[in-house]
Amino acid sequence: MTHDVYISGEWQSGNGAGFESICPATGETVWQGHAGDAAQVAAAVKSARAAFHDWSRTEFTARANILKRYSEALIARKEALALAISRDMGKPLWEARTEAGAMAGKIAISIQAYEERTGHHIKEGMSLRHRPHGVLAVFGPFNFPGHLPNGHIVPSLLAGNTAIFKPSELTPTIAQIMIESFSAAGLPDGVLNLVHGGRETGGALLHADIDGLLFTGSAQTGAAFHKHFGGRPDIMLALEMGGNNPLIIAQPTDVSAAADIAFMSAFITSGQRCSCTRRLILPEGKFGDDVIAAILARIEDVTIGPWHEEVFMGPVVSTRSAQAAVDFEAMLIAKGGTSIKALERPDPKGAFLRPAMIDVTQAAAPDEELFGPILQIIRAADIDTAFTRANDTRFGLAGGLVSDDADLWARAQMEMKAGILNWNKPTTGAASSLPFGGPGLSGNHKPSAYYAADYCAWPQASQTAPQALAPKMVGF
Repeated sequence: MTHDVYISGEWQSGNGAGFESICPATGETVWQGHAGDAAQVAAAVKSARAAFHDWSRTEFTARANILKRYSEALIARKEALALAISRDMGKPLWEARTEAGAMAGKIAISIQAYEERTGHHIKEGMSLRHRPHGVLAVFGPFNFPGHLPNGHIVPSLLAGNTAIFKPSELTPTIAQIMIESFSAAGLPDGVLNLVHGGRETGGALLHADIDGLLFTGSAQTGAAFHKHFGGRPDIMLALEMGGNNPLIIAQPTDVSAAADIAFMSAFITSGQRCSCTRRLILPEGKFGDDVIAAILARIEDVTIGPWHEEVFMGPVVSTRSAQAAVDFEAMLIAKGGTSIKALERPDPKGAFLRPAMIDVTQAAAPDEELFGPILQIIRAADIDTAFTRANDTRFGLAGGLVSDDADLWARAQMEMKAGILNWNKPTTGAASSLPFGGPGLSGNHKPSAYYAADYCAWPQASQTAPQALAPKMVGF
């Protein structure tokens, strides 16, 4: 049986172009199939539209119970989920297991968020209920191919929407396990449909009869989606688009701890998290030099290898991504950057990279997000300059301050432009019980995680009376 397209509870072969997923760690082919074509995309949307009537009218408790069973199904398949993630994108198995666990944990948090932020509330003479949008398209990213689309799909279904899921073409394997888990939970046919494919499949879905788009990915792609739906206020867009994230280290006592925070912030998941630190802002002088030296030591010692070994870092998602990092490094040097530690690519045609650090204090570095293990260093003469450089970005997703000074942290909260702002913690630290998103090019003011409940339903406010009452009218 092929698992290219899932419509109305049935798997079928895709009628579009064939493609495959290559494990960047081993070079093996881990998935082969065909994209869904425009007709299959239309059929998936039609199926979701037909299922919406009954699903949206199903009691919330019943919908929540199905999602709870989905959580149980994910737990039962945790190792298969982790293996699929690791083989598709090269993420170390220990890290993939944490992602699989977060997928199962998402359900209880989403139920709590729905009840707290949306749900149905009644006061004397007034009521507030929340209604689903209808049919939502979910575009998944490659870096968290299970957790991030799951974070859109679960709150969408809880709110009564139906959905079409298009995974990243780089990481297609986990989608089948997710669909099997929903089926095992008893999700009615048509409520969630799946179409595999790349740009053509995604384009067909954008032009289909959908009521909203939920997207996590690059600013370039998100901006294109925003432009596509320009003049369409009837389409609900929730866009999470990454960041050029700053981390300021301001003279903490423990240099080693500061270096650990910076290293983790920049290089976990091989730099492929949208909340990774891209720009490390350090004071001029010996303290900043000591932090750089400590990070260099960690880069030299970090374990890098295939997902099935005990390593901290795997490869980037593809050889194309590895080459993009190499090219980005060369561009920074050409624009005036100074290499502190050059990228190492053991296999010139492979996807493994040992991290780089580049001083861009005097460089004309572009305000762009590079998904890879490159850390840009900026030296600041004083804390005012540090805050100015931190905010010198069109993005606003994540940021951080490492400092023992509580007053400086209070200032950072007022001045730093970041939706996720951490103190003495990695910038990648985020909780599903909090919102995830930020201003600027990092999104369109629709943060996800705990606040996904907000964009999955619209409020309906009512003033009520048990019988018709004539309103008071002046002048009669």
